[in-house]
Amino acid sequence: MVLIRWLGRHSFCLSRRRRALLLKLMAVTLASLLFCEFLIYYLVIFWCRWPEVGAPARGKREPVLKALFLADTHLLGEITGHWLDKLRREWQMERSFQTALWLLQPEVVFILGDVFDEGKWSSSKAWEEDVARFRKMFRHPPHMQLKVVAGNHDIGFHYQMSMYRVRRFEEVFSSDRLFSWKGVNFVMVNSVALEGDGCGICSQVEAELVEVSRKLNCSREQEPDSSQCAGGQRLPVSAPILLQHYPLYRASDANCSGEDAAPPEERNIPFQEKYDVLSREASQKLLWWFRPRLILSGHTHSACEVLHGGSVPEISVPSFSWRNRNNPSFILGSLTSRDYALSKCFLPLEGTVLSTYCGAAGLLVVLTLTGVGRLASPFPSAWTRLRVHRAR
Repeated sequence: MVLIRWLGRHSFCLSRRRRALLLKLMAVTLASLLFCEFLIYYLVIFWCRWPEVGAPARGKREPVLKALFLADTHLLGEITGHWLDKLRREWQMERSFQTALWLLQPEVVFILGDVFDEGKWSSSKAWEEDVARFRKMFRHPPHMQLKVVAGNHDIGFHYQMSMYRVRRFEEVFSSDRLFSWKGVNFVMVNSVALEGDGCGICSQVEAELVEVSRKLNCSREQEPDSSQCAGGQRLPVSAPILLQHYPLYRASDANCSGEDAAPPEERNIPFQEKYDVLSREASQKLLWWFRPRLILSGHTHSACEVLHGGSVPEISVPSFSWRNRNNPSFILGSLTSRDYALSKCFLPLEGTVLSTYCGAAGLLVVLTLTGVGRLASPFPSAWTRLRVHRAR
């Protein structure tokens, strides 16, 4: 009877210890998931702030447009995209985007091309599936606008580009070349079509850009009722901001710096015109047509700041995805018709998330081994006590 009672009490103690161990393991697992998949995005993006635009020297203060710029999301497709890679990186972008919208409340978001990774060769069905995933990830309230320019992975490089791919992209994301809000003019350039070889799509895009240039120049004219400017809607009198996928021509990233610039071993690699950057000729055309005050581009997946002609700054926006870099980011812009201010907002490091999971896994192992040891240790002690009891 004594033995049966003792074994009953002992089994009750073991079950309590097992439950306690299981609760500890569940708590560590849930805490690590909650932190790495949700809380870390709020903790990091919380520190991002909209930059302040300088007060005008005279006159009333102009309305400020809050714009968010990101690039190169590269949503994976059915051909080269592994399901685990899709799940991990697309969840990262979705949480980053939704957290940024909730904390920062931008009025407009611009994506500077390469929304998709396989748009250049995806079938109609695969395209529709990719678009549906994009709309889920980058969902936004109706009062906020989302504008997208085409990248080479969306419609193909020049030799892959077709009217069919261009049209299906524009049916989803609009074919507008000009967007104006709060006195700020944005020119959205299909830079993939600026090959300069006279192809049908290239000629059409150039004609559209020339027409946009004419409208903008008319808004700057002292006599807007001249024969060339008669009729049509007047645009805000403001130098435009150019938005495109390919950067304007530069020899390399040798003069780029910062923690999100290209790695040092890659910065001196020469860029290839019409592949890494626009050609010299196309770059000069854009500068001459639009006389922009600012240019934002993507494509290189790394950050860079370049000054064209000694006065026109270009900002290369890094990739938004962990797939392309460990420290993705986006740009916050406070814009008026005459001035602007930019700041960069970094997203959580992929390395930080992986390290956290490794630490949590190590803690789970320690807790498991410790718990198993504590559960197993009473058994030899019990048999030892039983032998001692019988000897007496």
